[in-house]
Amino acid sequence: MPDTITATCSALSATDEPLAGTAAHVTGWVCLEFPGAWGRDVLDGTALGPDLARELDARADAAGVRVMFIRRPGRSTADPDRRTVLLAQSHPTRSWCERLEIAFPEDLLDLDLGLIAGTAPGLGTPVTDPVVLVCAHGKRDQCCAVLGRPVAAGLAAEFGDAVWECSHTGGHRFAPSLILLPTGYTYGRLSTQESVDAVRAAARGEVYPTGLRGRSCWDAPGQVAELAVRDFVDAAADKLTVDANSVVAHRDGRRWVVDLEQRELPPRPASCGAAPKPVRPVVATGVRALAP
Repeated sequence: MPDTITATCSALSATDEPLAGTAAHVTGWVCLEFPGAWGRDVLDGTALGPDLARELDARADAAGVRVMFIRRPGRSTADPDRRTVLLAQSHPTRSWCERLEIAFPEDLLDLDLGLIAGTAPGLGTPVTDPVVLVCAHGKRDQCCAVLGRPVAAGLAAEFGDAVWECSHTGGHRFAPSLILLPTGYTYGRLSTQESVDAVRAAARGEVYPTGLRGRSCWDAPGQVAELAVRDFVDAAADKLTVDANSVVAHRDGRRWVVDLEQRELPPRPASCGAAPKPVRPVVATGVRALAP
């Protein structure tokens, strides 16, 4: 294993840590275009000021959504009077994405964030092509900036305005990390070409298997269970759901139960410069088809 003093968190993770089950557990998304300086945390008050950040944090928590910052790759200057907002819901039975514009960050307080939990509320214009978020949050971890920005630039050259750099996605040790909206499928350790292939697959309604960390609407066991079934079942993005008992169901009526166990790997830092901690991934040990 590389020297833990000099190796980055992403290099240490890549030696043996599985990707499945590592996507952040998020169902609803609020992505605010913010081209200015980001703090270590989106809602720590650095960018939005303490009062707005505190209020937005409380509302997002109550609505069960995640607030993220986005900006164009290359940090191009945005229109100071208009900011893009992306709203998305990732559950496969009601996944959607809408885009709208606001003048000021505080205009987010005019939105009922609770509506994001349901079907598309019509708060903005429907987005039908995949939206790509690539973590480039250097203030949170160097791996995100160093590894994420080249991937974001390469994707922007291919897909244009569908691509954004974003704030922390969860799991910088899996950098470069990207999220596809509205599905919430999250990827790690992909090259630029593999990232392009993942977006192309998403545009076809498919799920690209390489580098797949999981679908964000499920918890870690649910993510692992879904991906275990996807290893041998060809299913479109929104065809599979997972219940609390790790039973994966296809919309055509087929069901599978996935056996899971938690393992422990040698300690390593979750972020560059952090103290090493044990890693306890959830892994699938078996998949059994259930009778109809």
